[in-house]
Amino acid sequence: MPLTVQPHRESLGLKTGLLYVDGQWGPAREGATWTHRHPASGEDVGEFAAAGRADVDDAVAAARRAFDSGEWPNSRAGVRIGVLHRYANLLREHADELRALQALDNSVPLSFGGIYATSVGAAADVFDHHAGWVDKVGGQTLPPYQGGDHLAATFREPIGVVAAILPWNAPFLLFAQKVAPALAAGCTVVLKPSEYATFAVLRMVELLAEAGLPAGALNVVTGTGEAVGEPLITHADVDKVSFTGSRAVGKRIVEASAGTLKRVSLELGGKSPAIVFGDAPNVGLAAATVTGAVTMGLSGQACVANTRALVQRDVYEEFIAAAQGMTAGITYGDPFDPGVISSPLINERQLERVLGYIETGKREARLVCGGERLEGDLAAGNFVAPTIFADVDNAATIAQEEIFGPVLAVVPFDDEEEAVRLANDTEYGLGAGLFTADVQRAFRVSRRLRVGTIGINGFQVEPHLPFGGFKQSGLGREGGRSAFEAYTELKTVMLPLTEEMM
Repeated sequence: MPLTVQPHRESLGLKTGLLYVDGQWGPAREGATWTHRHPASGEDVGEFAAAGRADVDDAVAAARRAFDSGEWPNSRAGVRIGVLHRYANLLREHADELRALQALDNSVPLSFGGIYATSVGAAADVFDHHAGWVDKVGGQTLPPYQGGDHLAATFREPIGVVAAILPWNAPFLLFAQKVAPALAAGCTVVLKPSEYATFAVLRMVELLAEAGLPAGALNVVTGTGEAVGEPLITHADVDKVSFTGSRAVGKRIVEASAGTLKRVSLELGGKSPAIVFGDAPNVGLAAATVTGAVTMGLSGQACVANTRALVQRDVYEEFIAAAQGMTAGITYGDPFDPGVISSPLINERQLERVLGYIETGKREARLVCGGERLEGDLAAGNFVAPTIFADVDNAATIAQEEIFGPVLAVVPFDDEEEAVRLANDTEYGLGAGLFTADVQRAFRVSRRLRVGTIGINGFQVEPHLPFGGFKQSGLGREGGRSAFEAYTELKTVMLPLTEEMM
């Protein structure tokens, strides 16, 4: 029987066709809407407002007023802390509802939506964490350097109006990673969710208003990147842009920021290596970990997934056999079915892109398994079978370009020096995984890798750790104190304490 998600859509109910500006829900000025097509079933799920430039102007103006003359930037620390903690608790209370809305958005299975990195609980923890910084990050008082009697002090102040632009693949966590530090610092926000993951975000916004966030402090404009994202990143009254998404869009944001010298934070993807040494504690477990990250859950549509496996030759065939065995247990279908553990690709354009890379891979390397679109009852969805390529040259297209699908490229290496060279031979530098029983080697190699985050014999998301990339994987960090400070400006004030210095 063909897959359908309509019963779930009807039982949940959706907020459709509305923007959120200055504390009020309303339609786009021109009344335009976007119809969301479910990636697993091909059905039309619902509509939401498709904003235009005038709507962006309204939202930015509301955020500007709220920052320049509203209560949030000047609120006492206890007020901000209270709102953020209440919101974290509301997220936890509504976790099941939000996971179901996400399944209608991007078809991430409920079974995977409970895993910490993609869970509502992780988002709640991020808000709790940043609430803790509100009354702890400040400036300094410094002694005079040149003599005389004067006071030199620094202050951290909110940066202003922030444009936060989200991708579709992890809306809970990425909403939190951008909105939590911005609000904690006292900024105001104009948020643009992906048109492929909007319904869950709109509910998150409702809950934030319920937690007591004043009108104008957070505004939401929904729609396409061209119609909404472009006028948002070029708007003169936006002080900072925080974006997670493709490298091409990230470069456009840097270009657009030049006119007004906007502050920019970018997380732009990766081609992250997993380096499996012959002394890995458990080669089979390493293979399952790497392959699972590329095939389970988001079906490889995750920026930090280790889509390149660099494997030492003495365990190379063992790794490939274990990886292939792992793919046999991947299940697809209705995201509300607890037995389903992986997603379709987000849209038909991405489906065709991934299938194109697979065809290229067949010319460049040895296809171990997969490589085809899933048919039968899943034919209306954007499903691609887990795909593994072996004997891949690190210079090959499938080893260098971000595919964003369930495709793993396995590259052999001989020694540590070659492993480091291959790992760093990429334009990206987001993350890496190391599998070894040698602690000295683990730290030695970690220090040589040009990446932002490294997991040794495993990987875990933590709300208090900075996350971001080297090279073309982005600018800045999200998470921890560094993220909070990225939404502030540092101000210096000098005060003479005697008349002689006036």
